[in-house]
Amino acid sequence: MIDKELLDILACPKCKGDLELKEMFLVCYNCKLAFPILDDVPDLLLEDAWKLEDAEKNNFKHQLHL
Repeated sequence: MIDKELLDILACPKCKGDLELKEMFLVCYNCKLAFPILDDVPDLLLEDAWKLEDAEKNNFKHQLHL
């Protein structure tokens, strides 16, 4: 689980906007991207981001690990 203090300082790497925790992703609604959380570590690489609609289709769950 992502610590609230960490979540407060994290920002979308593309637009620098706020991220919202949704199950196993950090979501940027401005960019419509979902960044997976792998073993409690947020993966904020743009090339690893999911399209928001794909994350929604999977109910914000994935099978990825570090």
